[in-house]
Amino acid sequence: MNLAQATTADTALVASAPWYDRTQRWAQLTLVENDPGRYDPKFWLDYFKRSRSDGTCLSAGGYVAYYPTDIRLHHRSRWMGDTDPFGDLARGSRQAGMTVLARTDPHAVHQPVYDAEPGWIAVDQDGNPRRHWAAKDAWITCALGPYNFEFMTEVNKEIVSRYDVDGIFSNRWAGTGMCYCENCARLFKEFCGLDLPRSIDPADPARRQYLVWHQQRLFELCRLWDSTIREINPDARFVPNSGGGALSELDMSELAGLTDTMFADRQGRAGIMVPWSAGKNAKEYRATMGDKTIGGIFSVGIEGKHRWKDSTQGSAEIDVWVADSIANGMRPWFTKFAGVVYDNRWLAPVERIYRWHERWSPYLVDQQPLARVAVVYSQQTAKFYGGPEAGDRVEAHIEGVYQALIEARIPFEMVHDQLLDAEHLSRFKTLVLPNIAALSDDQCRQLRDYVAGGGSIVATHETSLYDEWGVRRDDLGLGDLFNARVTGNLESDLKNSYLELAQGAADRNHPLLAGLLDADRIINGVSRLPTEPIKPLSDHLLGLVPSYPDLPMEDVFPLTDGPQGDEVYLGEYGRGRVAYFPWDIDRTFWEVLDPDHGRLLGNAVRWASEGESPAEVTGEGMLDVTCWRQPSSITVHLVNLTNPMTMRGPYRSPVAVGPQRVTVQLPTGESVRRVRLLSSGRQIDYDDIDGAITVTVPNVLVHEVVAVDLETA
Repeated sequence: MNLAQATTADTALVASAPWYDRTQRWAQLTLVENDPGRYDPKFWLDYFKRSRSDGTCLSAGGYVAYYPTDIRLHHRSRWMGDTDPFGDLARGSRQAGMTVLARTDPHAVHQPVYDAEPGWIAVDQDGNPRRHWAAKDAWITCALGPYNFEFMTEVNKEIVSRYDVDGIFSNRWAGTGMCYCENCARLFKEFCGLDLPRSIDPADPARRQYLVWHQQRLFELCRLWDSTIREINPDARFVPNSGGGALSELDMSELAGLTDTMFADRQGRAGIMVPWSAGKNAKEYRATMGDKTIGGIFSVGIEGKHRWKDSTQGSAEIDVWVADSIANGMRPWFTKFAGVVYDNRWLAPVERIYRWHERWSPYLVDQQPLARVAVVYSQQTAKFYGGPEAGDRVEAHIEGVYQALIEARIPFEMVHDQLLDAEHLSRFKTLVLPNIAALSDDQCRQLRDYVAGGGSIVATHETSLYDEWGVRRDDLGLGDLFNARVTGNLESDLKNSYLELAQGAADRNHPLLAGLLDADRIINGVSRLPTEPIKPLSDHLLGLVPSYPDLPMEDVFPLTDGPQGDEVYLGEYGRGRVAYFPWDIDRTFWEVLDPDHGRLLGNAVRWASEGESPAEVTGEGMLDVTCWRQPSSITVHLVNLTNPMTMRGPYRSPVAVGPQRVTVQLPTGESVRRVRLLSSGRQIDYDDIDGAITVTVPNVLVHEVVAVDLETA
């Protein structure tokens, strides 16, 4: 993406940049069927302008057509009459200079479609056509057959040929659950010679083949829709609403190659979802999208299983959610369901955020992350090792590491396990492997090469014990790096087990145990892989205290004298370092939130990184710290997560923290022109010592950005 020189706050992107790079703030209006004649399109066009939105996504077709379609069985809104709601909004948005995407939703159809084309309907494993779970008069479509490949292809072509749009954004396009229709059964049989699986066990050969086939079929659909759209308008694109982290259905490393932009649909949190989830999604997307523009979709309403689609969130919750999204590199995209506004309290907060984003846009685009640490996430491990338990066996490990790094204020990125080559890893000093259990021989080789080249690794639990298909090896695939061999079967659901900290003066002062000098014992995890060192360890920092009775109370005492083996393996290999925890320190931290586990993880990453970090931030409170380089500046984002509702939302009001002392490493050969705080809107003083500057941020309410303008020395 090319930018004009960032000399003023209102610097615009180069006019020749494609729409997906040029557009910075998105507005989505999802119409409901009875909106035509009831909602005020002029209100929305005015709000798009007021809020400085420069891109919009508008309901067009699929389940309901909001334009006068000529396609057979394409259901027109019953309230539309002879009007053109989509066309009116699209033309008004285009006249205002906005990018326009047409939204489609092909996941369901009305009764006449079922009557005319029953082969378009998804079928359950008992052979029954699937009614919609929420709309009882609707039917679920099969995503892999003629409804999507033929009917929706014609819908896309009709929209792009009739209207001046930049692309099609499709929601729920990839299907809902597994389909057992005749078409799926035939195509799958042709693919691998097997019947559709009845099991969700990834060890089942048919299930394994289905996961591969299902993904390939959806990628084929992506290519079809994108190519037919481009035939009509070469600048238009198909944008799939899909993807994300380890639990995502489609391989993000391949999906990223099929689209020029994507939007993370992590709309908001409910229950115990943490407020940095949107930022995590940004890192997951960027791991495969690289420099491509990504946006973060957020809902103005309350999210959750009870589905209050016409609700409004409080401003504090919107603020922190969007702040963490922006701080982690996404462009904001608000989504509003229904054209009628029942509660307008969200309008002012979104307008305020968007106006701030416009003012400081040169610091928020055309940027590269400076983090030297990266967390690996593995869809391969989730599918073939985690299976139906992937949430606990895979994602919980990632969540634990993620929170530990936030608490340690360590800037970091994420890396996809299919991109472990030197090109993708060379900018990182340290990789964290949170129970990346399923790794191929080639992936293990790539990680060895990474360490041989000076990289460091922090790994946990069963990392590399399984091959890429989830088949258990005889020993750890990376055992030589970890200096560990497996001595027994996994011990799970441990109770009342502990870790004894090193007693010798030298070991007690090891950086891994920083902050734990007053402790002799800390709690263990709940699952461990029995291991022993291949070569003698130079440091014995965490010794195992095996489980002992927790009742009767009189029997609660250790059954062994002294520690029984080591529970962390530290080693130095050439210019690299390796730390391996054979137990589920990350997953247990996510479940129990014992600060000792979080501290150990943070210490391990710092030790492995040998002090390499683009920025250091000290002060009270919990902050998400991210660091970026723009063409002529460096920015450090501080998102304040300190709040009584951090672990269970929504936020009621922000709680300011401060002061924060921020030290930023300067690029060689460049000097500082000025330092500004973008939320405070003022220039501040700084100390410049030995290639780094230090500033004091008086306080952070929600989101502060330290912007360092540079010039060649």
